[in-house]
Amino acid sequence: MEINKETCIGCALCVNYCPMSCISIREGRSFIDQDECVECGVCKNSGVCPVDAIYEPEMDEKRNLRKTFSNPLISHSSTSVPGRGTEEMKTNDVTGRFKMGFTGIAAELGRPGTGTRFSDVQKVAQACARHKVEFEPLNPVTTIMTDRKKGLIDDRFLNEKVLSAIVEFIVPDEKVKGVLEDLMKISNEIDTVFSLDICGVADASGKPFFEKVVQEMGLEFSINGKVNVGLGRPLAEVL
Repeated sequence: MEINKETCIGCALCVNYCPMSCISIREGRSFIDQDECVECGVCKNSGVCPVDAIYEPEMDEKRNLRKTFSNPLISHSSTSVPGRGTEEMKTNDVTGRFKMGFTGIAAELGRPGTGTRFSDVQKVAQACARHKVEFEPLNPVTTIMTDRKKGLIDDRFLNEKVLSAIVEFIVPDEKVKGVLEDLMKISNEIDTVFSLDICGVADASGKPFFEKVVQEMGLEFSINGKVNVGLGRPLAEVL
């Protein structure tokens, strides 16, 4: 986003609308720090500017990348899903992506007010890749990797900042503990907030494999379930 200096009246109404706090007043006019701006479009879409001084200029590939990861109104061209991730974890009962014997893990980096750069996203991806995980192909982060076996992201994008990004993958149950241990280590090396989502199929006891691992490691977790009501697509075979 940019500010038309000729139109701006310096009212500062837009300042508090920026999720990244990258709008300030300089020399009596609003100013957007382009290095911190993630192109989420909140300032413009809010309609708060009384003189329509906020506008979206023509963007290059890097700025467009920021936009697709940060603006919830934009769908990723690679996934056709708006937002930062995929539908796989949320709709496993109809996609059957995570089957018995495997665990799905999503490492979420960044939030409004903090954001994340792809250099940190790559650190997480590399830590996971060492365990030979299978990165979700229909995930925006995976599509900008140049080497999925190593978890390497295109060098051109490493300094780009976005509102948030998700590293999503499947791993055999026996490797879950090792992956979690490495993610705990790498969490101290990244400059953003960091959380994990874990998805698995419940066995005969009614619990997924990963639950025991998480408890043994002393990690806190909250149970969140999303069940498809059966409209549109049939349940998938996950065994």
